[in-house]
Amino acid sequence: MAQLVVRNIEESVKERLQERARRHGHSMEAEARNILRNAVLIDDADEKGLGTRIAARFKGIGVNLDDTIRELRQEPIREPDFD
Repeated sequence: MAQLVVRNIEESVKERLQERARRHGHSMEAEARNILRNAVLIDDADEKGLGTRIAARFKGIGVNLDDTIRELRQEPIREPDFD
């Protein structure tokens, strides 16, 4: 595993990190690792658009989005057939 040294952190940031680590039951080092890991994951997720992320989340649940949101593609909406 790689190592990372961060210098010149403000004392207030260090204190807040210590408190956060204490609340989560982690060491300061483990808490910093979690923060960095989550920041990168969130950043990676932002590279995909919201629509792409929603479609990926609901892929395969049996809903055909092409039929569901035709009006968004400037196609006429069909009246539902309840018979």
